[in-house]
Parts: sequence; structure tokens; C-alpha cells
Amino acid sequence: MQQTTNNQDKLQDLKPEALDPQVSEAGREEVLRIKDMNVTYVNRNKKVKAVRHASLTIYKGDSMGLIGESGSGKSTLAMALLGLLPKKSTLIDGEAIFMGDKNLLTLSNKELNQLRWTEIAVVFQKAMNSLSPVHRISTIFEDIYLAHKPGTSKQDIRKISLALLDLVNLPERVYTLYPHELSGGMLQRVAIAMSLLFSPQLLIFDEATTALDVVTQGQILKEIQNMEEKLSTTRIMITHDMSVVAASCNKMAVLYAGEILEFGYVSQLMKTPYHPYTQALLASFPALHGEKKQLESIPGFLPDLSSDLSARCVFAPRCKNAGPRCHKEKPYLKPSPCGCGEVACFMYDGGVE
Repeated sequence: MQQTTNNQDKLQDLKPEALDPQVSEAGREEVLRIKDMNVTYVNRNKKVKAVRHASLTIYKGDSMGLIGESGSGKSTLAMALLGLLPKKSTLIDGEAIFMGDKNLLTLSNKELNQLRWTEIAVVFQKAMNSLSPVHRISTIFEDIYLAHKPGTSKQDIRKISLALLDLVNLPERVYTLYPHELSGGMLQRVAIAMSLLFSPQLLIFDEATTALDVVTQGQILKEIQNMEEKLSTTRIMITHDMSVVAASCNKMAVLYAGEILEFGYVSQLMKTPYHPYTQALLASFPALHGEKKQLESIPGFLPDLSSDLSARCVFAPRCKNAGPRCHKEKPYLKPSPCGCGEVACFMYDGGVE
């Protein structure tokens, strides 16, 4: 149970380099650079701005947690990067430069199809929905592999698949079973193994452990960490669960109503969050150890994303620290007081009055 519940305990499990907020990014290879990205859903005469002016950089070997309550734009951001949103009802602009030379937001369907699974792979929340119920796991592995590398022998595919199943701690017999013969945790492990078939540069986990019990969740998160150490993969973890980020990520970006309000190292933000929204998220999260504290909910609701939110802080109506300035001026990401991250709040930029 404590594997996924106490965020402070999880700081002890992070990689050594993740515990040092002053680690330099100089010389590190950029996997994905998102700059001023906007995603707008269009429904008749109504426009819902689900993601607004998002900017962040993910380097090789990073495990980036995207955290925020439901409706914050986390999955929308990921789906836009993968080109999985309906083009007729979605407007996307900005940049998402992958591996230094490909703007994911301007690629054609053909170009995206060449990248998906081979260079960018995704694991969704409910693995059962992405697996054929009438085919064995072996057949699904083979179909996926042959779709991208025609002519590969079944023996070679089996060898690669069994190695990946072993990597996620699944026995060889799983390869010949049907999806309905596996538990939820085993299905998620199968989905993770499938995502690694072509050793992609970037893995995206969209609430991939949310529906599981905490023991199974903790086991899978541990397998993910072990996998990353062996394969040097780069990961984006989308979740609303702080414990998942604390357990398996070295960096985190806090989203609220489509905007990134804070960004930095997990080791720093879990101990000293700067933005009131990040503080409120942590205050609503229980811990098994230490002093018992009253959990606090965040009053109010997410704003109407079809309204004009450009003239004020998007979190101001729910923020206990908001002042006059917050309701008439928009804060932007600037270096946080620790110098190891960024925060969009007037408390650290001249005051809220």
C-alpha cells in the first residue's frame, strides 16, 4: 500500500540525478520541445480552448509527469501530439519539435503513421479496449510488428516479444493466452510490452495505472522504472494522482484549465510547491506516515474554457491568495524562487496587489 500512497517516501526512490534540482540540461539531447501550443475544440459557433500557450522541453531520459485534476487538458495535449484528435473539430497551432527536426503538429497522416509506435508509443488507461478479445496475445504482437516491418519471421517476433514480456515481469505462458484470461494488471503490462516493440524514443502513459488497485499500481510503476533504467527511455506520465508522479517521475508540469502553472523537479515541488494550485493539490493528498492533517478540497470549479481567460490568472477565482492584480492581469511562467523550475504566479513577480 505504501508504495503508492506517501509522496514524501517516494522521494527516496528517485534516481540520484533527479534529486539534484541544479542538474544542468546543457548538452542533453532534446526529445520533445513544445512551444506556445494551443488546442481548441470547435463545436458549431462555440470554441473551447482546452490547451493554451503550453511550453515545455523534455530531454532524453526524462520521466515527465503531467499532473492536474480532470478537465485540465492533460490528455488533450497528448492526443494532439499524437495526431489523434478529429481535424474537422479541432484547431491546433504552435510547435512540438520531436527529435530536433520534426514538428508533430504539421506532419501529414502518413508521416505520423510512420512515427507512431516506432518512435512514439502510447499506453492508455484501459488496455482491454486496445486488445482484440478474439485473438491471442501472440497474434496481436505479430500483427503489430508485421504492420511496421513486413516479412519478419514469427520466430523473430516471438523472441522479441518474450523478452519484452519478461522485462515487465510476465511469464512466457502469457504469450499464448487470450486477453480475457489475464488480470487488469497483467493486461497493462502486456500493453507496456507492446509499446516497446520498436524501442520508441518517447513513451506516453495516459492514466495507464489509474484503474488498478494500489498494490498492482505500485508493482507496475516499479517495473516501469526498471524498464527505463535498462532501455534509457523517455516518458510522459499523464495522471491526476500525485503519488504516481512522486513514485515514477523526475520532473512534473502542473496543468490547470489548459495552462501550465508550474514546472520543475519532483523532488523540489513535492517538498516546496510554489503555485497555490500545486499547494492545494498536495493538501488534498493523504499520507500514511507523519503528522495527520485534515485533507483540504479545492473550492469552486474549473472555469468555462469557452470564455475569455486572457485577462486574468486562470486560477484566481479559486485561489485563497489572489489579489486585485490576479483578476485583471495574466501571469506567465518565470523562474521560481529556488531557481530550479518555473511558476506562473504574481506572489513571486511583484505581488498580487
